[in-house]
Amino acid sequence: MTHSTASTHRPSFLAQALLAWYPRHRRDLPWRHTRDPYAIWLSEVILQQTRVAQGSPYYLDFLTSYPTVHDLAAAPEQEVLRHWQGLGYYSRARNMHHTAQQVVSEFGGQFPATYAGLRQLKGVGPYTAAAIASFAFDEAVAVLDGNVFRVLARIFGLHSDIAAPASRKEFQAVADQHLPPAHAADFNQAIMEFGALQCTPAKPDCLFCPLQSECWAFQHGQVALLPIKSKAKAARTRYFHYFVLRHGEQLYLKERLSGDIWQGLYDFALAETDAADMPAAEVLRHVKALGSVLTTSKVTEGRPAPALRHILSHQKIEARFHALELAAALPETTQRDTGLRAYSAAEIEALPKSALINNYLAKAL
Repeated sequence: MTHSTASTHRPSFLAQALLAWYPRHRRDLPWRHTRDPYAIWLSEVILQQTRVAQGSPYYLDFLTSYPTVHDLAAAPEQEVLRHWQGLGYYSRARNMHHTAQQVVSEFGGQFPATYAGLRQLKGVGPYTAAAIASFAFDEAVAVLDGNVFRVLARIFGLHSDIAAPASRKEFQAVADQHLPPAHAADFNQAIMEFGALQCTPAKPDCLFCPLQSECWAFQHGQVALLPIKSKAKAARTRYFHYFVLRHGEQLYLKERLSGDIWQGLYDFALAETDAADMPAAEVLRHVKALGSVLTTSKVTEGRPAPALRHILSHQKIEARFHALELAAALPETTQRDTGLRAYSAAEIEALPKSALINNYLAKAL
């Protein structure tokens, strides 16, 4: 339901206000100093579901490690995942790698120069295509991200659920209506920055807002209620029991396969159960099933395994790490069947790992 429409305002009031606000408040971010579509694309992929402060070092690292799209396309996937380590949502890194290879193989290493052309790239959705098209090529196409949804919902009193795909068309129409064709890039940067700094999700700075007199939500006391977004499903809890097998100076790790979280990353032998705790006898049973023998005849009782919690967008991982010393190396048949392999500390450092595994290793090694 829409309580107010853009037609009740002067068509350019939003653009005028934001283009005046932006030069005085914009942050000096590294990707704002380039028109290179590759660099802009990198920043947009990295900043999806990532805070600017966290994403900036990754952006600079990727540009240093892979200065061109050809460099990124030629890199091994595991190396790319290692550079991505800590950002989460690893499918973004894999998709980014595949897109780089597509740009090289299908477009000669040149990013398409139009919104329509950019949409042909795998993993490049409407927002990313609009950002690259406007920032790199000055195409007059409006961006629509979480910040923009929030600003438009409050200014124009848009009560449609922004989590519903059908709402995108309504919000896109309003954004398109107010986009100044001659200043598309600045307007897109301005409205996103305005949402990030001024019209924030919680405690927006309404007192000093240049759009206060035009804002439907402020005038009607509904700033805290907009935008409307239906709640996601509650995250499920999973219980992971990792068996950290050590023989001499080496630990056994394996690559996670497709079909679950952290595909392509490395972790330890794992048993997923319905309980947070695992009795010592059960730990021994799992180790024996690998055809291995401990240096002691039993797992030490009374000393709980280190526990770590890891929160993902759709699930919560409760992990226990059972550190075990092996009397002999894992049999070759076990390594072949399980994918486990012995790695030195230096080799482990070079492997791509989830934040959960990395956090454990930082404390354990």
